[in-house]
Amino acid sequence: MKIHTNSLIKIKGKMKIAFIGLGIMGSRMAANLAKNKVDLSVYNRTVKKIEALNLKNVKIADSALSAVKDADIVFSMLSTPQVIESLFFGKEGLLQGMKKNAIWADCSTVNPSFSLREEKEAKLNNIRFLDTPVSGSKMAAQNAELVFIVGGDADTLKEVAPYMDMMSNNTLRIGETSKGASYKMLINMMIAQTIVILSEAVLLGEKMGISKKFLLDTIPNSVVGSPLLKMKAQSIKNDDYEPYFPLELMLKDLNLADITATENEQTLYLANQAKELYAEASKSGMGRMDSAAIYKYLEQKK
Repeated sequence: MKIHTNSLIKIKGKMKIAFIGLGIMGSRMAANLAKNKVDLSVYNRTVKKIEALNLKNVKIADSALSAVKDADIVFSMLSTPQVIESLFFGKEGLLQGMKKNAIWADCSTVNPSFSLREEKEAKLNNIRFLDTPVSGSKMAAQNAELVFIVGGDADTLKEVAPYMDMMSNNTLRIGETSKGASYKMLINMMIAQTIVILSEAVLLGEKMGISKKFLLDTIPNSVVGSPLLKMKAQSIKNDDYEPYFPLELMLKDLNLADITATENEQTLYLANQAKELYAEASKSGMGRMDSAAIYKYLEQKK
């Protein structure tokens, strides 16, 4: 279900938006906000990265605090819970610098218990919070084809939804705070294992005398195929591991899934095996490569 509002035109001219974190995903999400000519301030720790993006209709803030201080809505897309904690929490954190009753929509992938902590910290500072991770890779972000997976208050979401529409083609509210983070964790956990399964199948197929090209052309179009398999098979076939979703971030998400499983007393047999493989691949120097590079690691490991 895509959430629309009838107040987009009125809100658009009044609401001030801030975007914190302009990495692979955040830069493209902010660019789509800018295309819609919203009142947008952005901040990234590496200023040169912002300048290289050549964003139009955007105010480049000289600090995270100056970006958020007048914002009605603050979007964040950051790498880890630790980065979020250091930037937003505490006496000098951004939550204290935001204006009261503003909305913080965190698009980062975090564990559910951390998402609940984000809400608690936000409430202490009279800030409204939504966990709003996204499903989709670099191209989906670029083409405004992401899916927002949301946990939090439905009325608060209605205020943010028009801006989400500018960056996505669907918004799903899963439930209360942390449910967006929970669902995103499940999806990423399955993606990580799917790439390992594809890699193992292709490597075994090659050992049995079937060509790698044939396997990568046909498996993604078979009964087990999916858009994900097609995309990762193409990367493997071309030996092109430009990071659409870096391997080291997939490892981070598997670690968060492990933490969450422990908190919920649920054993993750296959996911933890996949986590060990991604950890080994990252240690071998493949962390900044696309997650499809797990194939390259397994190929070398054989």
